[in-house]
Amino acid sequence: MTDKATLPGPTPGAGVAHYGAGRPRTAGRPGSVRRALTPYLFLLPWIVGVIAVTLGPMAASLYLSFTDYNLVGRLNWVGLDNYRRMFTDDPRFLAAAGVTFRYVLLSVPLQLAFALGLALLLNRGVRGLSIYRSVYYLPSLLGSSVAVAILWRQVFGRSGLVNRALEVMGFENLPNWIATPQHALQTLVVLNVWTFGSPMIIFLAGLRQIPTELYEAASVDGAGTARKFAMITVPLLTPVIFFNLILQMIHAFQAFTQAYIISGGNGGPVDSTLFYTLYLYQKAFTDFDMGYASAMAWVLLVVIAAFTAIAFSTSRYWVYYGGDR
Repeated sequence: MTDKATLPGPTPGAGVAHYGAGRPRTAGRPGSVRRALTPYLFLLPWIVGVIAVTLGPMAASLYLSFTDYNLVGRLNWVGLDNYRRMFTDDPRFLAAAGVTFRYVLLSVPLQLAFALGLALLLNRGVRGLSIYRSVYYLPSLLGSSVAVAILWRQVFGRSGLVNRALEVMGFENLPNWIATPQHALQTLVVLNVWTFGSPMIIFLAGLRQIPTELYEAASVDGAGTARKFAMITVPLLTPVIFFNLILQMIHAFQAFTQAYIISGGNGGPVDSTLFYTLYLYQKAFTDFDMGYASAMAWVLLVVIAAFTAIAFSTSRYWVYYGGDR
């Protein structure tokens, strides 16, 4: 009889070694490497585009903003001198900033109000709604084009369509709206309001999402049209209003083509249409002061980011979402 103590036992780790030996090893195979790299291969065009078209030029412009560079000479490091010169030694910079702020504060609320009003009319059940949406959206596609800016210059000229219509109504001694400093900026505001199609389509989509049961319940309680608009439509539409506000505000800060064409590229008359982007363009490609223009571009970025941050920080006080009380 064999003693149990003398029986050979299992070798420690033998079962683990046997189990591991039976599993196929795929970590080092070329096929697994290709599968791991395939997503990055498809992302490669986007990565190259972001680096070459966005991040690379941004880094270069940030560096140029601290230099004195005229596109043909050598780079001269000047530190914060470009930023100091903006706010202390350049009155046209302050004038351009003031014109741009007035344009944003006037055009964005008027455009959103006009777009919302038209969306409310179309939401009442108009026959051929798709046709109206396409027609009203068309100005948004053409509003920033050179052709429309030239047409706008003719419409608001001394003998343009606006003055002819006003003369038929009995008005006399009408000004050249484009060439008058008191009215030139307002013509550009009207042009921006005319491009209401994009926010109008978004407003209309938001109105379509409001349940009709809420309006029916409000009618049963005796609420009128104005009260239903104030207590139902506006609160439930605030996310869409906020979205349109951010987009149109950024677009207004970056406006360029209209002012360039209507003023002939100089921001006239008397710098009344000297938008910030137009003055930046003059500094970069007329004066060839690329370092100063790069600094202006970064100031514009900071201003847009600041206004966007303010809008987001205050949105919790007036933007209503479905899960909020």
